[in-house]
Amino acid sequence: MSAQDYKSAKRPDPDQVLVDIAEYARSYKVDSAQAYETARYCLMDTLACGFQALKYPACTKMLGPVVPGATMPGGARVPGTSYELDPVMGAFNIGAMIRWLDFNDTWLAAEWGHPSDNLGGILAVADYLSRRAIAMGEKPLTVRDVLTAMIKAHEIQGILALENSFNRVGLDHVLLVRVASTAVITAMLGGSKEQIINAVSNAWIDGGALRTYRHAPNTGSRKSWAAGDATSRAVRHALIAMKDEMGYPSALSVKTWGFQDVLFKGKPLVIPQPLGSYVMENVLFKISFPAEFHAQTAVECAMTLHAKVRDKLGQIDKIVIETQEPGVRIIDKTGPLANPADRDHCIQYMVAVPLIFGRLTAADYEDQIANDPRVDQLRSLMQVRENETFTKEYYERDKRYIGNAIQVFFKDGSKTERVAADFPIGHRKRRAEGMPVLVKKVESSVAAHFSAKQSAAINAMFASQDLDAMPVNEFVAQLVTN
Repeated sequence: MSAQDYKSAKRPDPDQVLVDIAEYARSYKVDSAQAYETARYCLMDTLACGFQALKYPACTKMLGPVVPGATMPGGARVPGTSYELDPVMGAFNIGAMIRWLDFNDTWLAAEWGHPSDNLGGILAVADYLSRRAIAMGEKPLTVRDVLTAMIKAHEIQGILALENSFNRVGLDHVLLVRVASTAVITAMLGGSKEQIINAVSNAWIDGGALRTYRHAPNTGSRKSWAAGDATSRAVRHALIAMKDEMGYPSALSVKTWGFQDVLFKGKPLVIPQPLGSYVMENVLFKISFPAEFHAQTAVECAMTLHAKVRDKLGQIDKIVIETQEPGVRIIDKTGPLANPADRDHCIQYMVAVPLIFGRLTAADYEDQIANDPRVDQLRSLMQVRENETFTKEYYERDKRYIGNAIQVFFKDGSKTERVAADFPIGHRKRRAEGMPVLVKKVESSVAAHFSAKQSAAINAMFASQDLDAMPVNEFVAQLVTN
């Protein structure tokens, strides 16, 4: 770029990535029956994860208004609670409880993430808009509108994740939650193409949260509320854009000052395929275990081996775990594990618990189980290796496998069989098997939090053929407590 160009104040055309996201969020017509069917399961599952999280004081202490008393009657309600908040804070609450237990859906590509994190902002804004519409004698949004927004948020986040690796430059995937939520929420508010571009440009300019809180030696609970923070920030950007606050057309590409130069090592951001409904159709559900997804099949393998090793734990010489390269990079962890956030991102811990107990639940990350000396003893015997086939199949577009294998070797020279699994029950290739189990996960989560009467009403609502047409305000009303 010449010195003259560098000094020019002429505003450029918007970056193509901003334009593509805005046009998709505002104008794309979702016509995939499979995407809508999956989105309904996703809505149920995501809320169920939030209800489970409400059992944990570490989560509930983060909920409610930003300061005591800062409620908003007629605002956004927080499912599973009695809170009524402004939509920005409502988004934080819903997003935090959804993500708290690391049990909601997952997307794995060059970048990782959890697209249902976006529901925090989507549902908060949808409830707020619907309640306001009713008060003004207008039509509320429907659950179908929420599903459409979910499909689009999943798509924006997931397609940006296919070939753009933010983790390799130290940025957290919640950046993509902020971008995706900003786009679809601005569209939900009735934003024009220009307003959506302005909002999304501001979302990129925020930069990105560092992955510090996801990795040893700093792993901590921020990873459980970071998505809530991101989607609430998105609501703020959307609301500002609707006041015609200006945007920044070359926020990504401008030399020296743009996102690409400052935070992405000068590499251009790419949208490698047209935005449609691919991500929702292929999203990965965590159905059986609240475990970081790269370890899901490892946990399945450990469960298979439990019966064969539970009475021989003291006779084990070594345990060999084969995983994909991302699994080695982010969850192969040694040394003391300070808290649940440490433990649910340690493949050795997530294998040790089911080998010993034949289960892995959210409660198994708490101190009572972590302090069992057998857990760290087994961890010390584990060898984690990359399996190049698992890595190759992880990145292949028509496979997207998340393979793991485990074999246990004993001091007397004997060994178990090598147990391997290419993809877990939440994978698209196991949808038919997985969805009945997902429904049971939802029903048990609802039953554990609500009264029997309210649980029955919620389960009936989820099963109803008329769910799509239900006004959002009525939908959320079924999910709150008094």
